[in-house]
Amino acid sequence: MQSLQSVLEKQITHLETLASLLDKELHLISSRNAEALMKLLRDKEQTLELIQETDSHLQKNYQIQMVGDAAPAAAAPLIEQARKLLEQCQYQTQINQRAVEQGQLRLTHLRNLMLEVRAKESLTYDKSGKPNSGRSGTGVQA
Repeated sequence: MQSLQSVLEKQITHLETLASLLDKELHLISSRNAEALMKLLRDKEQTLELIQETDSHLQKNYQIQMVGDAAPAAAAPLIEQARKLLEQCQYQTQINQRAVEQGQLRLTHLRNLMLEVRAKESLTYDKSGKPNSGRSGTGVQA
């Protein structure tokens, strides 16, 4: 069985990888590179699975050692480092979520503008001179 310190170091490595992927994700979101973003999301999913597996392993095998004052002196800084990295990843995830939401709002706004332009292009006038947004040419016989 691995020592608590080695498992914590492995978890820290996974969390650092996740933090790096989240930074790259924000860049890809802002540059709208869909293909690279999809590949990165697969890598992120694999990293999250590794983090979850390591976390389950820690919980099963080292739960008593990691709680409060019972944690070995050498493991305490590693536990704190892992917690800080986790908080950093959570914060970066919130930033990425906001970036995606802003992108969605921009796309919705652009779509609405395009629909307005299309509606203006199809604007015609009826016999009395009032605007009519229906199709032009209805009721015209040749």
